[in-house]
Amino acid sequence: MAVDLSQPSAAANGSTSGSLKRTTSASSDDWPAQAADTIVKVVGTVRDRTTGPAITASRGAVYGTLAAILGVTALVLLSIVAVRAIVLGVEALLDVLDIDRAGRSVWIAHLLVGLLFSLAGLALWRKAWAHPAR
Repeated sequence: MAVDLSQPSAAANGSTSGSLKRTTSASSDDWPAQAADTIVKVVGTVRDRTTGPAITASRGAVYGTLAAILGVTALVLLSIVAVRAIVLGVEALLDVLDIDRAGRSVWIAHLLVGLLFSLAGLALWRKAWAHPAR
C-alpha cells in the first residue's frame, strides 16, 4: 500500500477534531505576545501620564530661568546705555549753559536714572497693593 505524500491528510489540514485542538493551541501559544503587548501598552500609558507633565514643568523652569537671566542682563545693559546717554546729554547742556564742572554731569545723570527707577518702583508698588474691583 503506497502513501501519497503530495496530498495532505485530513488531520494535518485541520478538517477533523484536531482543528479544535490546533486553534486552542494557536491562541494559547500567542498569549506571551499578547501579555507583552498589554504590558508595553500599560507601561507606555503610565509613562505618558507621569513623565509628560514632569517634562513640561522642567522645560518651563529651564526656559523661565533663561528668560529671567536674559531679561536681567538686558535691563542692566539698558541702564548702562541710559546713564551714558544722559551723561552725554547733560554734558552738552552744561557746555551750552557754560556751567561745566568736573563730574557734575555724572551725578545729574545718576539722579535722573535713580528718579526714573524710583517712579517705576512706586508705580509697581501701588499696583501691587491696589484692591481689585468687586
